[in-house]
Amino acid sequence: MGGMSAVPTQGTAQSTVPVPFSPALRRAIGVIMIGASLSFLDSTVVNVALDTVAADLAVPLTEVQWTVTAYLLAFAAVIPVTAWAAQRLGAARLYLVSLLVFTLGSACCALSDSIGQLVASRALQGLGGGAIMPVGTIIWTRMADRSQMARVMSMVGIPIVLAPMIGPLIGGLLVKGAGWQSIFWINIPLGLVGAVLARLLLPRDDGSEAGPLDVPGLVLAAGGLVGLTYGLADIGTRAEATARSIAVLVTAVVFLVLFVVRSLRVPHPLLDMRLYANRLFSAAALTMFSLGVALFGGMILLPLYFQIVRGEDVVSTGLLLVPSGVGALAANRLAAPLTDKLGGGTTALLGGLIAAVCTIPFLFLTAGTSYPLLALAMATRGAGIGLSLTPVMTSAYRTLPAQKIKDATPQLNVLQRVGGSIGTAVLTIVLSHQLAGRTRPSGRAQAFGDTFGWVIVAAVLAIVPTILLFVTERAQRAASTAHEKHS
Repeated sequence: MGGMSAVPTQGTAQSTVPVPFSPALRRAIGVIMIGASLSFLDSTVVNVALDTVAADLAVPLTEVQWTVTAYLLAFAAVIPVTAWAAQRLGAARLYLVSLLVFTLGSACCALSDSIGQLVASRALQGLGGGAIMPVGTIIWTRMADRSQMARVMSMVGIPIVLAPMIGPLIGGLLVKGAGWQSIFWINIPLGLVGAVLARLLLPRDDGSEAGPLDVPGLVLAAGGLVGLTYGLADIGTRAEATARSIAVLVTAVVFLVLFVVRSLRVPHPLLDMRLYANRLFSAAALTMFSLGVALFGGMILLPLYFQIVRGEDVVSTGLLLVPSGVGALAANRLAAPLTDKLGGGTTALLGGLIAAVCTIPFLFLTAGTSYPLLALAMATRGAGIGLSLTPVMTSAYRTLPAQKIKDATPQLNVLQRVGGSIGTAVLTIVLSHQLAGRTRPSGRAQAFGDTFGWVIVAAVLAIVPTILLFVTERAQRAASTAHEKHS
């Protein structure tokens, strides 16, 4: 594994009584969950308000779509610098600043009376929101014992799992009850409360010498991620790959390749690419990306099915998606003990298999499919998703030395989000082509069923790196056990 030997993972944790959380760790988890919930929910809540915003500001929907794209672009741009900034400024201080920037951006969004102001305000929001989860993870991983990581990850991972499922319901209720501005106004008191609690409860960290900022590396990483995000968002919006989007994606990939090459050569890289010399971390990172493609990409289809085929409004659609969230939340509570007992690879493999199998019923969607049957299928598929993500991240963090987690966190966040963006873009194109020429509800339902076939293919492909993670983790645990017997 090069110069980075892995630490023992689950072997100790499963043979001892779980170490209870310290009061300081409990407080930190609560504070981090506030910021993470705001950040991840905001990326899904806004989607249901686009039509309303377009009508209120008297602009085409294509222009309003930039409010989503601007947030994602800023979100992607800030992630690469979080590791350096957390070390230079102090993680707690950076978390507080990020939450305040997000809250300020929310206020600016709510006060916007033109599309230009709203897009700029959403970019400001994204700059704050993009740093919240990576910095929060740096904070709790410094405080938690390795045997506690699965339990902590299952808690702070709740917003990641639930946001795509409950965001449409929250957004629909707010827009219908108080107007589109309310989806931003609600962030302000919550953000301020979170900021006060962060100032009072997070451990003080004044920062340390972080080495010089790799400015060329930052330009390459941020430029590559922004280009990748923009290109995929453009494909998703247009439901086709245009010459412009392809050119942007190719340029973005070139930037990212140059970033990796540079990072392996300079003494103070922006992010440590040598982490991938650790086979377990590499397997976990590949699994995280693959699950992002298969699971998060597939989440866009059911809301559209309910609205296009069944004629439901945004609030009803949100309510109909609740079973997915219930299943994910229930399974997420089981993820920690299963990860401690079986390992992250085994638990994620179980979750991936459940998610893949429970996607099969959606192949047979009709315009009159029973809602109770849909709820059952959504709940079980949600359970598979809940069992998949946090165990993978736990495996990645457990295998690294503590000082390397600050480099790993932004990379895992990026891989998950890029994977989700790729899945969304591909499925949008597939669905658009399947819907073409189909005007009757029965034909449109069949279009969604055919598109879910692609989701199953992606889910099956995602199981391959999960098996790699499973095998690598078992081999590492066996080696660790053998080492302990001979020491």
